[in-house]
Amino acid sequence: MPSINEARVLIMASDGFEQSELMVPLERLRAAGAKVEIAAPEGQPQIKGWSEKNWGLKVPVDCEIAAVDVDDYDALVLPGGQMNPDNLRVNDDAVALVQEFVDAGKVVAAICHAPWLLIEADAVDGRCLTSWPSLRTDIENAGGEWIDKDVVLDERIITSRSPKDLDAFVAAIVKAIESEDAPTGEAA
Repeated sequence: MPSINEARVLIMASDGFEQSELMVPLERLRAAGAKVEIAAPEGQPQIKGWSEKNWGLKVPVDCEIAAVDVDDYDALVLPGGQMNPDNLRVNDDAVALVQEFVDAGKVVAAICHAPWLLIEADAVDGRCLTSWPSLRTDIENAGGEWIDKDVVLDERIITSRSPKDLDAFVAAIVKAIESEDAPTGEAA
């Protein structure tokens, strides 16, 4: 795997992403030297975040989800919030992209409600994950084991619970991008 300053990371989101769960990884990964781009559904030149109880920042989009070539990236980051992953999990292109990243053995990092996308992409069965607590039953019904930890790494899938876990989440992304190893069911 590349060093973080040579890595290319894709963040996939739509309107209603949890603002901190997109902005913190975006800013920290860029500060570490990674090239980070944002993909969104067709026709969205920018996407709007959700911050606490209201709309937040607008973020420019670099590419449409349907146009992404998985081979161009080392990792996929999926921010949560309720609206964003709920919208994306019914978007065929978004679900297919998650499947392609998982099938290619790339790092896939999902926080908060974003593991809904992993469920839709059939990437949960037999894996250990964490998430926002309300997704526990969804993960278990999809065949996963839910663990209440700040970050869980299973093979190359990283999951975290909420914005309070962003430090551990971003650190796990960097470590996984730079690592050849893929531990299973461990806290990162």
